Amino acid sequence: MHNPNFSSGPCSKRPEWTLDVLKDAPVGRSHRSSLGKEKLAKAIAETKKILGIPDEYLVGILPGSDTGAFEAAMWILLGPRPVTVLVWESFSEGWATDITKHLKLNPTVLSADYGKIPDLKTVNWSHDVVFVANGTTSGVKIPDWEWIPDRREGLSLCDATSAVFAMPVDWSKVDALTYSWQKCLGGEAAHGMLILSPRAVERIESYDPPWPLPKIFRLKKGGKINRTIFEGDTINTPSMLCVEDYLDALKWAKEIGLAGLIERSEANLRIIEEWVGKNEWIDFLAVSKDIRSSTSVCLSVTSEKVRGLSKENQAKFLKGIASELSKKNIAHDVNSYKDAPPGFRFWCGPTIEPDDIKIALSEMEKVYNQKIKEL
Repeated sequence: MHNPNFSSGPCSKRPEWTLDVLKDAPVGRSHRSSLGKEKLAKAIAETKKILGIPDEYLVGILPGSDTGAFEAAMWILLGPRPVTVLVWESFSEGWATDITKHLKLNPTVLSADYGKIPDLKTVNWSHDVVFVANGTTSGVKIPDWEWIPDRREGLSLCDATSAVFAMPVDWSKVDALTYSWQKCLGGEAAHGMLILSPRAVERIESYDPPWPLPKIFRLKKGGKINRTIFEGDTINTPSMLCVEDYLDALKWAKEIGLAGLIERSEANLRIIEEWVGKNEWIDFLAVSKDIRSSTSVCLSVTSEKVRGLSKENQAKFLKGIASELSKKNIAHDVNSYKDAPPGFRFWCGPTIEPDDIKIALSEMEKVYNQKIKEL
C-alpha cells in the first residue's frame, strides 16, 4: 500500500507500523515504577548501542522534543566562553535569537542564505559553537565533521534532530547533541534526547549560569550532574505510550543497523537526484551536492515562467501543486517551510520507502505539467 506521508516532522512511521506495537505500554503505571524505569533505561541503552555512542557519554530523555533538549543544553552550558552560532535556516536562526535576546550573550553569528552554508573554516574554536547538523527547513547539511578540531577550547553544541539515525555522526567532534523521536525514526512528539560528552559534563559541574534555570533544565544535584536522569529517572513525566513506540522504532532500527538506516536515506535521495536530472524545471535548493540533505530534501522550481511570478504568486502556484497531491492521497505536507523560499520539501529519512517517493515524484511531474499550462 502506498504511503503518502512526507512530512518533515512528525515524520512517517516505520514501514508496517500498527497500533498493535503499543499493546505492552505500561499505561496507568508510574514512570518511576520498576517497570517504567526499566522501559526508560532500555530506551537509553538501545539508543547508545545503535548509534555507537561512546560509553563515557551520557544520554538522557528530556521534555519538550528537540527544542526542549537543545534549549536545556544552551541554558546550562553557555556563558563561560564567547559563543559563535552558525545560521543557515530558520531553526538555527532561532537558536541565535535565543542566545542573543534571552541569554544576552552577544554571540558571533555566521550566516548564510537558504541553500548555502557559512564558511566553516572561519569558525573560532576558542568559542563555544552552536550549529545544526542538518538544516531541516533548507535541506542543507554540514558536509562532514572534519571542520571541528579534536583539540578545541570551546564546546560544540549540535542540533542533530533531522540527521541522527540517517547521517553519520563523529562523536569525538560532539560535546552536546540533541534530537527528537519524531524525526528519523518516526516516533511520537514531545520527547527530546540530550547526549553529553565528558567535556560537557565537566562544564556543567564547574559552572553555574547567572540566569534562573527552569526546573526542566536543571541537571545538577549537590553540585554534580544528576546521573540518574541519564539512567531513566526523567525530570518530569514522560508518556509511556510514546516510550513504547520509541522502543518499537529502536527495535526496527537495530534490525537494519545504523549503516542500513543511513543507506536507506541516501538511496531515497538518489531517487530524487535522478528525477531532478531529468526535469529542467526543478532543482535542489542546496547549491552543491556536498551539503545536500538526504532527509529533508528541499526543491526549488527553476522554470522561468514560475520565476517570473511575484513571490506571493509563486508560493500560491506551488502550494496549489502540493494541495493537489494531498487531495489525491499521493503526497501530504510537501510544501516548503513557511520561512523558506517557495518550493517543495520531501522527507526522505530511513522510514520512507523508495517506491513511495517514485510514485509521488511521478505524480508531481504530471500535476506541474498540467498547472504550468494554465498559467
